[in-house]
Parts: sequence; structure tokens; C-alpha cells
Amino acid sequence: MIRSLALLTATLPLLASAVPAFAAAPAAPHVPAGVAAGYAVFDRQTGRLTAHRDAHRRFRSASVVKIMIAIDYLESHRKVPARDLALLKVMLRVSDDDAASAFWDRGGKGRIIERTARKLGLTDTAPPPADKPGFWGYTSLSALDTVRVYRYLLDRAEPRVSDLILGHLRRAGQCGSDGFDQYFGIPRGVARPWAVKQGWSGYGLRPPVRCRPSSPAAPGAPGSPGSQSVPVPSAVPAAAEAPAPPGRPAGAPAPAGPVSGVPVPVAPADAAGPAAPGSAPRIVPDYGRPVLHTTGLVGPKERWIMVLLTAYPAGTSWQRSTSQITRLAREVYRAGTS
Repeated sequence: MIRSLALLTATLPLLASAVPAFAAAPAAPHVPAGVAAGYAVFDRQTGRLTAHRDAHRRFRSASVVKIMIAIDYLESHRKVPARDLALLKVMLRVSDDDAASAFWDRGGKGRIIERTARKLGLTDTAPPPADKPGFWGYTSLSALDTVRVYRYLLDRAEPRVSDLILGHLRRAGQCGSDGFDQYFGIPRGVARPWAVKQGWSGYGLRPPVRCRPSSPAAPGAPGSPGSQSVPVPSAVPAAAEAPAPPGRPAGAPAPAGPVSGVPVPVAPADAAGPAAPGSAPRIVPDYGRPVLHTTGLVGPKERWIMVLLTAYPAGTSWQRSTSQITRLAREVYRAGTS
């Protein structure tokens, strides 16, 4: 009996060491004080949202709306002339504002957003205020609607549309045509492969330090052709994202169902008024605050759609904003993919 107890005592530590240790679940992403953040991570393999916060909260779109501008243009033009192919390239790869303004004017301005929202079933998206119809960057959208836009490209759009748009996003250049470094958020916080469309507004017309293409973005990630800037027809930023007085939008899209059957809480009313699905904001969301957005496809075989939209206190520097969104993007990615 004594010998059996001794053997058992000696064996227990060995058994304990043989039991695999389960990794702790990642901590919830920490949103810095004073920062408004809405995010969503969608797992294309399971068809479910795996992480979300204030996913219905409206933000002003900044350059994220350029994906919708491209969809609307391509689906209304079976044949695309070489000049427009060049404009699409710089609009999507290096976020050229003049290219976006050209398509915006030709497509009927806010009617682009109305058409796209109806077709894609976007519930939180609305055109810019009626008194600023040329300001495409004042389109209102949410993290959940942006997930829907990517899902449309991946699952429903014609290959000629999805291949062109996503092909350019997979080759997003480090330097925007306005000189800002657009490798923040996903490009700096998540290892490749990724395809991204970034957005920024409220940081002035010129960056504090003009971007120069550098080493690969995410730590330990291999380089790619997209790490270099793309020549653009004009580096002068359009006025599409400059401050404007508040006003009523031209119209609002029709409501649609949830993205994946997973209930997503509706955020409290924000600066744009109540966040009721399908309603139009009374004023520009986060008017007077700089915004920074990082969106795209991440992970092996582009398994996840990740959208992170943020707004910062007035006067927040570019360096501080990009540092915070990159840290937050890393945490959102871990929370949504673990």
C-alpha cells in the first residue's frame, strides 16, 4: 500500500505535465479613452461575426467610400477605357482623391451611394449632406456595412468587378497620393497576406512627414509589389474631405437583414443622430474630429474580413492616431481570429 502511494505520488507530476496547456483567450481589444471605435471581424469559413463593437455606429467614410464608387462605376460600364482603368488603379491603390472626384461627379454624386446601398443591402450607409453634394468623404457608413461591401465583392459581384477592385487592394501602396503613409492599422499590425482600403480625414492637406516607401509593413511579413507607391496623375488632394457645415443627406438606403445571423447590438446615438438601420444622419458623423479607418481581407486565403473605423478627439496628431489604430487593429485581429 505504501509503495503504491509512493508510485502514485511520483506519477502525478508526470501526468500533469502531459496535459496540454490551453491558451488563454485574447483580452478584449482596448479602445483608448476619447477614441470612438466601431469594428467587425467576419469569418468567411464559418459565415459568422467573430468580433464586433458598435458595428452599426456611423462614421464619416473618408476614402473607404472609394470601394463603393468603384463598384458603381464598373457595374454601369461594361467597357472601361484605358484612362478610367488608370484612374481606378490610383484611386484604389494609393487613394487618389482627384480620381475619386472624377467618378463621383460623373456618377451623379450622392446617387452613387443610394444605388449601391440599395443593391448591397446596406442599412447604415447614407450620402453626404445635401448642401455638400461634392464631398464624397462625408458619406456615412458603419463597420457592419463595410463588411457587407466586402462580402458582396467576394460572393456576388461579377468577377470582372471583384477581380479588378480586390486586385488593386491586394497591391495597396504604402504612400497615398497626398503623401500620407497609409500603412497603418492592418498593414502595420497584421502579417500578410492582406488586401486593404484605408481612410483618413481631418489631418490637413499635407502630412507631418511625407511618406517614403520603406520595408514590409507587418512585423516578419514578406514584401510584395504593393509596398511601393504608384505614380498618379495628380498629387493635389481634392476638397472632398474638407470640413463642411452640417446638413441633411439627399436620401437613405432601404433596410436589409443581418450580415450573418449573429445579433449585433445597435450603438447608442452618435454625433450623426440615432443609429436606426436605414435612417439618414442629420449631420456629418464626428464632424470636427479626425477619422482614421483600416479595412480589408486578412489571414490565410483571406479567410477574414476585418473592418476598424475610428474617430479621435479634435487636435489629435497623425502620429498618435496611427499608433493607436495600429495597436487596436492588432488586438481586434487577435480577438476575431483566435
